[in-house]
Amino acid sequence: MQFTTTREQASKLECDCLIVGLVQDQPMDENLKALDEATGGLLERLQTDKELPLKTGKTLMLHAPSGLATARLLLVGMGKAEKLDGIAYVKAAQSAGKVLRQSGAKNAHCLLAEVPVSDRNPTWKVHQAALALAHSDYIYSATKKVADDAAPATDTVSFPDGDNVEQALARSEAIAAGIQRCRDLGDAPPNICTPIYLAETAEKIAAEHADLSVEILEENQMKEIGMHSLLAVGQGSANPPRLIRLSWKGGKDDDAPLALVGKGVTFDTGGISIKPRDLMEQMKFDMCGAASVIGALEAVARLKLPINVEGVVAAVENMPDGKAYRPGDVITTLSGKTIEVHNTDAEGRMILADAIYWTGRELKPAAMVDIATLTGACVVALGHHASGIMTQNDDLAGELLAAGLEAADRGWRLPLWDDYQEQIETPFADMKNLGGMPAGSITAACLLARFAEGQRWAHIDIAGSAWRWGKPESATGRPVGMLVQWLEGHAGD
Repeated sequence: MQFTTTREQASKLECDCLIVGLVQDQPMDENLKALDEATGGLLERLQTDKELPLKTGKTLMLHAPSGLATARLLLVGMGKAEKLDGIAYVKAAQSAGKVLRQSGAKNAHCLLAEVPVSDRNPTWKVHQAALALAHSDYIYSATKKVADDAAPATDTVSFPDGDNVEQALARSEAIAAGIQRCRDLGDAPPNICTPIYLAETAEKIAAEHADLSVEILEENQMKEIGMHSLLAVGQGSANPPRLIRLSWKGGKDDDAPLALVGKGVTFDTGGISIKPRDLMEQMKFDMCGAASVIGALEAVARLKLPINVEGVVAAVENMPDGKAYRPGDVITTLSGKTIEVHNTDAEGRMILADAIYWTGRELKPAAMVDIATLTGACVVALGHHASGIMTQNDDLAGELLAAGLEAADRGWRLPLWDDYQEQIETPFADMKNLGGMPAGSITAACLLARFAEGQRWAHIDIAGSAWRWGKPESATGRPVGMLVQWLEGHAGD
């Protein structure tokens, strides 16, 4: 989907669909009055007959509206004015996008940014409306042919021209591409999206963008430097692991980079501690942390951010085999610290232990954020609305929380107090990889914190936010929006 601007009056604009937002309990603004007048009072009549969609996300599609040049008029409910915040706005815009895609419209003109949103400026509204429409236009097609009678994708959406609108839309296209990359990787089946496939995808993206380079560590190289924790998780699989490094050089050579580290378990059976059968197919999404890192780096390259960014992906497959690692094993990590395995299904923290330590030692970032579908406990705690943010650095926590709010990709901070560390103590190693039922998300992060010592580091658990459960089941592309917003916030440093 491409975005353009126009100065044409909405009522006279020839397009396949005109998208208009309606705020409950609010009088018509100048745009709505102009449309109402052009249609001979259509909106007033619908309002009198209580047929206007006013609740958040409700829609009404009108075909061939008299007096307008558009083929369709899509009315979108934005809810009550006092509740119309950024999240409600994006929700309504995504609902509009779904109806737009189903309509078969090849092009559209969007007036959603004309509605007032608390604490949001016009540029933000344009940007988020564009992202929402692109998000809803996504249809998975990698292994399933789109039906011949399916509605086509919407090619272009225009917005009223204004200050900074073109720049906002260019930014939207770049971030939308990163989000779609994340969704494409997340939705891909595990027989296709293997560790090698992730590495090849990173190589392909790097080849398309100047100043974006890639380095791949293969199994023998990781063994040589001592990444035994990462390798232990992958040793039961026929698909060999990879450590993937994407490097964006947009800043000065001596500027310390910002680093993103992603968990890339391309399929997680649980290993010897095998998972129940129900919903195991969802474990193809266990690499969404890796997908978000790759998507974020693609967006950074498209945006040409004037900073240095490192994206590191630990990619493995966790399978139960005669060579698989076992409960009771003690693994020596790259750092030299040992981990006693209590559950082979707590594998994400095993691979991140090596990846986080390697990133800190080799790349010396100014700040590091790891992203992982790490714990079911985070889904229990936060559901599917917020990603869990854990760090001992208050400033970094504040940056990520603020970035999530700005990007409409929210996070919520959970504590990472030293009190929880005792739950991963064991007499047989420096730590164990399972802290028990209480505070499962936090004790997982406690283990990671031991490998991020000396780093300005945060952990984001996206187990609840990375994919949509139910129908249709699909990767969400989160938290690419939050990550890119955070990185952009450092572009002027």
